[in-house]
Amino acid sequence: MHWRSTLSLLTVIVVFNQFAARGAIAGQRPHVVLVMADDQGWGQTSYNHHPILKTPNLDSMAANGLRFNRFYAGGPVCSPTRASVLTSRTHNRCGVRTHGYALHLQEKTVSQAMRDAGYATGHFGKWHLNGVRGPGIPVLADDPYHPGRFGFSEWLTVPNYFDRNPIMSRNGTFEKFQGDSSKIIVDEALKFISQHASSQTPVFTVIWYGSPHSPFVADSVDLLTGEDAESAHHHGELIAMDRSIGSLRKGLRNLGISENTLVWFCSENGGLPNVGHDSAGGLKGHKGSIWEGGLRVPGIIEWPTEVTPRISDVPAGVVDTFPTLLDVCQLPAASMLDVVDGVSIRPSFRSETGPRSKPLLFHYRNKAALIDNNLKLVTENTAKQNWTLFDLAADPAESRNVSSQHPADFERLRTVLQEQLASIDQSRSGADYPQRRVTVEGPHGRFWHALPQYQRYLDEWSDRPEYNAWLKKNRNGPQRRL
Repeated sequence: MHWRSTLSLLTVIVVFNQFAARGAIAGQRPHVVLVMADDQGWGQTSYNHHPILKTPNLDSMAANGLRFNRFYAGGPVCSPTRASVLTSRTHNRCGVRTHGYALHLQEKTVSQAMRDAGYATGHFGKWHLNGVRGPGIPVLADDPYHPGRFGFSEWLTVPNYFDRNPIMSRNGTFEKFQGDSSKIIVDEALKFISQHASSQTPVFTVIWYGSPHSPFVADSVDLLTGEDAESAHHHGELIAMDRSIGSLRKGLRNLGISENTLVWFCSENGGLPNVGHDSAGGLKGHKGSIWEGGLRVPGIIEWPTEVTPRISDVPAGVVDTFPTLLDVCQLPAASMLDVVDGVSIRPSFRSETGPRSKPLLFHYRNKAALIDNNLKLVTENTAKQNWTLFDLAADPAESRNVSSQHPADFERLRTVLQEQLASIDQSRSGADYPQRRVTVEGPHGRFWHALPQYQRYLDEWSDRPEYNAWLKKNRNGPQRRL
């Protein structure tokens, strides 16, 4: 055979094998990994031009996946966003009014749906949906709201933020670890993924970091020179977290499953003020506010066989997680409750799909906002209904009220938001559940140091950095750190 013919035949074989391999992968259910930072602001990546922070692994993930310029948390603090990830519902519908509130047991969660579809389901890291406040301590085996109650067959968990050398709970058994918390939970998640993927079982894994939440305690190798101590440690935690993202991606490649694994990264709320450099990337507000700086967060989806690398300007949010995975993994529609606030964004994996079909809804305490593509309606007091309208395309800093320039849109969005607030009130009463009522409410806002089950650990744990100052101030009363 002529060498040109031989070369052509080899080329055809190689191309055929590549397509055959992709076809085989396409016929399999994908592995899914949801990753969430704790208090990382929209501006805290180097791809978003942070002045000192370098995040090479997130940058690589963004370059090889779908990077959202406008990705939104479920609320401006932690527990609300976690509830929205699991349910596709704004947090006020499902019992999680603010941080430290327990998720209603009647909710339908994506983890339950994945488990029922045959996925191995694992949770690693911060939970904060069991109604416990204060720094992260191991979750009790008999906690009525631990991750296992919501569909996770395995869990290595603390309720709230956690730092170096954490004490965690593995399915209710306390374990002590040494080292950086981000590395620890990624290593443990990879063990879980490897165990099940090797037996051809699809895996659903949730990795919820404790970084870069205070107290800021970074390894000395990650401290940035020229910064004061707080800034150096805060940004050092982000450096360590980014490195663990690299370990996760490398681990998936080493297991031979990266091509058919959907990895979805985001943060739980906007960034913190006063951390040495702007965490919000020039946006208005920070964690705790319904302004863009409190709600807009980094968002990336990487899935080599299905996602075309690009940047999207269409708004999306964590409420879209469950509908998207329902679409991707072909889960039954009945896996979700009838009333949800998200949409499937799977059509956008390949190309921009045009305007968003459903507004993004936010209701936190007495504040509310509605994002309808480039327009955002805001009220900082739902009782007084003092509405303002912003054009985020022209004014991302939310500095100019344009309600008089867009009177028809202003009235339309105000009507929609008022209808949604009324719908939330119905959900709060339990109208979305088969029982038409909430069967168990709370308990909410319990401070772990006051719970009888933890009393014997107080002295032992009092020297730990995440507990020390907190316990000194709060043994005799509550505190309000988020």
